[in-house]
Amino acid sequence: MSDIHHPGRRSVLATGAASAAALGASWLLSGCTGASAAPALPAAAKQGVPDPGGTLRIARPPASDAETLDPASALSAYEYLGALYNRLVRIGENGAVAPDLAESWEPDAKARTWTFRIRKGVTFHDGRALTSADAAYTLRHILDKKTASPQAAVLAPLVDPGRLRTPDPHTLVVPLKSPHAEFPSLLTHYNCYVIPDGSGRAIGRTGIGTGPFELESFTPAGPGRITAYEDHWAGRPVLDAISFYSVADMSARSNALLAGQVDLLSQTNLDFATARVVAASDRATIARVENAQWYVLPMLTTEKPFTDVRVRQAMKLAYDPEHVVKVALQGAGTAGWDNPVPPSDPAHITAHPEHDPDQARHLLKKAGHEGLAVDLYTSSYDPVFTPMALAYQDSARRAGIRIRVKTAAADSYYTQIWMKQPLMATYWFTGRPVDQLLTQVFRSGSSYNETAWSDRDFDALLDRARQETDGTRRRELYGEAQTLVIDKGGAITPMFADRLVGLSRKVRGYAEYGFEFDYRGIGLKGA
Repeated sequence: MSDIHHPGRRSVLATGAASAAALGASWLLSGCTGASAAPALPAAAKQGVPDPGGTLRIARPPASDAETLDPASALSAYEYLGALYNRLVRIGENGAVAPDLAESWEPDAKARTWTFRIRKGVTFHDGRALTSADAAYTLRHILDKKTASPQAAVLAPLVDPGRLRTPDPHTLVVPLKSPHAEFPSLLTHYNCYVIPDGSGRAIGRTGIGTGPFELESFTPAGPGRITAYEDHWAGRPVLDAISFYSVADMSARSNALLAGQVDLLSQTNLDFATARVVAASDRATIARVENAQWYVLPMLTTEKPFTDVRVRQAMKLAYDPEHVVKVALQGAGTAGWDNPVPPSDPAHITAHPEHDPDQARHLLKKAGHEGLAVDLYTSSYDPVFTPMALAYQDSARRAGIRIRVKTAAADSYYTQIWMKQPLMATYWFTGRPVDQLLTQVFRSGSSYNETAWSDRDFDALLDRARQETDGTRRRELYGEAQTLVIDKGGAITPMFADRLVGLSRKVRGYAEYGFEFDYRGIGLKGA
């Protein structure tokens, strides 16, 4: 599943006619003047030191009424999770694993047993001191089948919950079923935030963690509020509070920002026309998060015609990723060439088959699918979905492939279309370590394997890479795994896109990369 909400029906903000009219004019700006006449978008948020205190108002997409604050099973509520909790380790700005609640960690000689040193002087929001027992309980909670954690499929082949050891209050020992040289990277996932020992039944409501904010109120799919935790181990956050509002669609969220009703749009990748209107306004501006999302056209490999690897290869050779980036992203991104590993990842390989519509025709003829016609589902859930689908349609036409673009309802897209239709549009957030990415999205049997692709050679490569303690050789093995994804897998990955984030001109200290967001440093100036 993509790292996004399943839309609900609730919205708590109304917007004025003036802001709606301004946003409506954005389509005229884009359609009539052309990209060359439009003002350039800012590359980053406004810099400067925020004033202490204040309340940041965040508009977020609505989720389902089953939304939970239990990190282990959460499929949304990302904004709450990052503010309420910490993990043992996190991803640093350089893409490497960095300390969080674990000050240090080390493997044995074979990378089969990992020892984590837990930070001292950390308290949960209810005053309890953090110990290694909480870290061990968190892993057991994730692995408990009753929790239904998406991360269990990643950790269960490696971790036996019965073998976890806590020799003292600040040491966690994790014996693995098989060696894994990058095991700590798997604990950077948003399902791995640490919760108090024994809190599994209540944590979805209480949100008690060690993060810089503590919960004041939370309504699934609705509004909520968090307040500064004065005793946070890394220091009090700049803000006094953050209020969250659930707003039904991108236009409504953007209008609320233009009207000064909210300060930040979360999980909202603005379309270019809207972004230009926001950037030109007196109240708001744009921050660009480079290559923050990767966009995918997943082919279900269990459904014809995509059961045939030749058809999958033809679908990839048929289109030009550079054309899709130019049309769908107006250049604000990077061609993916069907490799989901971001170019910034040290394990990324640059080799890929070239765009070759003639070879695509040849493969389709051999597979008995000459003149292939397929439906490609999209929706207004994300502003890039339809432009990407249309750009792919246009490019693949040169190989004789006829793509019928079908628009589905946004509020049921991830329950009725995703992993049910043979071809559709979706996206993921970048920021995953390479093993996490390849295991979670492409390994046989993973609940997030949206193409249902199963390849024993690929799975074996991941196993070998995990056990390899030599870093250079490990990267080579992950490179071979990427080659299999490109050559045989079911994921068409046209591009990595910059995320265009709308925020108030009063916001200072905005910093976001991958799943990481600086809740301690963000604040307001002159609010």
